[in-house]
Amino acid sequence: MSTSTLREVQTWIADQLPALIEKHQVPAAAYAVLAGGEVVDGAAGLLSTATRVEATADSVFQIGSITKLWTATLVMQLADEGRLDLDQPVRTYLPEFQIGDRDAAAAITVHQLLTHTAGFEGDIFTDTGLGDDCVEKYLGVLHDVPQLFSPGERFSYNNAGYVVLGRLVEVLRGKSYDDCLREHLFAPLGLTHAAASVYEAITFRAAMGHIVNDPERGPEPAPIWAMARSNSPAGSMLAMSPRDLVTFARMHLEDGRAADGTQVLAPGTPTRMQAREVGLPYLGVMGTSWGLGFERFDVPEGDIVGHDGSTIGQYAFLRMVPEAGVAVAVLTNGGDAMSLYHEVIGHVLEQLTDTRLPAMPTPPEAPERIDASRYVGTYSADVMDLVVTQDDEGRIWIETIPKGEIAEMGAQRELTEFVPFGEDSVIPLEADRGMHLPHAFVGDDGDGHALYLHVGRAIRRAGA
Repeated sequence: MSTSTLREVQTWIADQLPALIEKHQVPAAAYAVLAGGEVVDGAAGLLSTATRVEATADSVFQIGSITKLWTATLVMQLADEGRLDLDQPVRTYLPEFQIGDRDAAAAITVHQLLTHTAGFEGDIFTDTGLGDDCVEKYLGVLHDVPQLFSPGERFSYNNAGYVVLGRLVEVLRGKSYDDCLREHLFAPLGLTHAAASVYEAITFRAAMGHIVNDPERGPEPAPIWAMARSNSPAGSMLAMSPRDLVTFARMHLEDGRAADGTQVLAPGTPTRMQAREVGLPYLGVMGTSWGLGFERFDVPEGDIVGHDGSTIGQYAFLRMVPEAGVAVAVLTNGGDAMSLYHEVIGHVLEQLTDTRLPAMPTPPEAPERIDASRYVGTYSADVMDLVVTQDDEGRIWIETIPKGEIAEMGAQRELTEFVPFGEDSVIPLEADRGMHLPHAFVGDDGDGHALYLHVGRAIRRAGA
């Protein structure tokens, strides 16, 4: 059972956070915790190692893909108003929606976009400019995007699908995505430190992302602050303080009500959004299932819901325990953010709820040797190729070859050794940013080989 008070938890974080960010080479971290209807927050470290500006509780950090919860909420507001049916094809509202597979484009529903089950290639980061029409223009770059599997067949994380949802919101509201955020979420929630664009973020005490170019030098300021605005509904721009993020979470925990009683979502809608819709292969650092936007961790003690986000050197984490009315956000700007998240949020949930974060996956101490011929081959996506090989000693290797926009951002080829980890899964021997991400092999190509390499995205086999 939980034994600590919110103030005791705040004292622990304030005492421990400076040492933890140093331990994990995180330039700065900020947090907010909601329990019993009260919020505490704080921060430590530097927003930029170049400017040496210190992080404060009201500093804004990019929240990355946690933005998808905001986009899903905008969509569900439209459903609450009767202006949108989740089970209707997307083309009911966006006749111009087109991908490479015409039949799939006509069949994909709004529900499938929300649950990442639409099945088309999802990591499309094409820059369509800085204007308010950038999301509208983005739909035009999807015309040749391949369909990986039949709509509704399985989960595959899809950034592009959430940009399509952002455009759907724009069309039905008759205004830009950013304006929809401001008018339908920022304003009714009473947010004071939230920025839909870089132009707004710069008016606050804004964090700079940090990346590691040289391990000896550690995290250094990234060369750019944000990704393309066209991906805003998926998570390329939105920044805020942890308190504002927890204010958003509180609305979802209190059945759609803002602190002043405003009904932001209809009663029952938040519970519907958090409920399990689709399961995932075991991926260790990701949820075990997904709802309507929400990532879910189905643990023995109950449900933990939330989302993670990452941009260029910024990493964000939101966890909510609906049964306990507890929410915690940790926002960072580089380093081993995953380990920091696990220590801080793990402690908070242990002290304030009856739930525990799932243990981080680690490779076995004595890995077995297996015949990996089912796995060997090239798996190709728009932003990278993953080449799986097995050497004469039986060791399994995966080479990551960045392509397109990711390569242009400076991502490098990497060759990593993997070992068997459960059924049809492998795990890297060495941690990357504090985590060992299992890679699952699913499906069959008809010749006894895996059809997909699943890393959250189902990456389809391209050839042997």
